[in-house]
Amino acid sequence: MQVVVLNGVNLDQLARRDPAIYGGISLNELETRIYDWAHALTMSVRCRQTNSEGEYIGWIHDAFDDADAVIVNPGAWSHYSWAIHDALAVLTCPIVEVHLSNIAERDEWRRHSVIEPVATHRIMGKGADGYREALEYLVARA
Repeated sequence: MQVVVLNGVNLDQLARRDPAIYGGISLNELETRIYDWAHALTMSVRCRQTNSEGEYIGWIHDAFDDADAVIVNPGAWSHYSWAIHDALAVLTCPIVEVHLSNIAERDEWRRHSVIEPVATHRIMGKGADGYREALEYLVARA
């Protein structure tokens, strides 16, 4: 199984962001964990991160031909990017939306995700372990 993990805006700054909310790990540490978990599950994973919405959408388009599943954490784009929603809506593979924090318990503007309607499954508030749960969900579903 080939899985693409797409992390969005500001996730490259994880180590600098509030550790009580985001877990205090760097993006590099997060990606290392994801690769280790995927290896243990005999999955192939490619992690990508960008602060450019257009690049993120391009990677979603690439996933149409190159991925069996997609894990997305668009960051703040989750709350307003209908362009990302529309790009994901074209995919025919499972899409798991992951958020390190529980967005349902945060600021009012963060509580709504425009990605939710196109996601096959959502995981919120489990920190880095949410990505492990996403990978396990995809294996169980395969």
